Amino acid sequence: MLGIERRQKILSKIQQERKVYVNELAGIFNVTEETVRRDLEKLEKQKFLHRSYGGAVLNEHTYDDISFSKRINLNLGEKQRIAQKASVLINEKDSIMVDASTTCLEVVELLKNEKDITWITNSIKIVYTLIHSSAKVIACGGTLRNHSYSLTGADAIDILNKYCVDIALIGCKGISMQQGITESNEAESVVKNKMVEQARITILLADHSKFDNNGFAKTLDFKQIDYLVTDVEPSDKWVDFLKKKDIKLIY
Repeated sequence: MLGIERRQKILSKIQQERKVYVNELAGIFNVTEETVRRDLEKLEKQKFLHRSYGGAVLNEHTYDDISFSKRINLNLGEKQRIAQKASVLINEKDSIMVDASTTCLEVVELLKNEKDITWITNSIKIVYTLIHSSAKVIACGGTLRNHSYSLTGADAIDILNKYCVDIALIGCKGISMQQGITESNEAESVVKNKMVEQARITILLADHSKFDNNGFAKTLDFKQIDYLVTDVEPSDKWVDFLKKKDIKLIY
């Protein structure tokens, strides 16, 4: 296993469990404890975690709004599995508003050669991904958030207001039964909310690490969600909750 793959798996584990131990990781990956310590040191320099005696803990304060370039490698395998499941909900000739989340980007990667789909997005990364495709692509204007490669603000909302679409495809920073669906910042939260308003169906993509977590800005209520696609089966409590909210769960 390459070092970058091992570190991605360490990130996935620490996001789920909030702490990891050097000796346990060494056993899981069949490497020396010194190799694990070097991995943790690299992840600490990227501000994903804080090292402690015998292991490391999740850096809670930076988790909510880390940059796109760092998020792209978090839980990558899980995002790709979610994208596979979500892609079957999209039909030929659908019009889709899609946000700047890294999980949504994986869906676009899968479907970028489908020429009859119309994509409307605030993500310059998604625009770049589709630049050589034959699909119809509409990029909303707005102010660039370099942190997330996203376009936000009044100009972005004005463009989104001009279209009514089949699907809003969105990611999130957290979902909780008490607070609903949340995002790390208000600017992108407003864009996501507008996309949902303009869509007939809303598909929320959220890996296991997003459950029972909150971002900074309230974005959506559960009544605004039609489908929730995740990577593993949630707890029985979550399954019952989503069923009562009439949200179709796919994992």
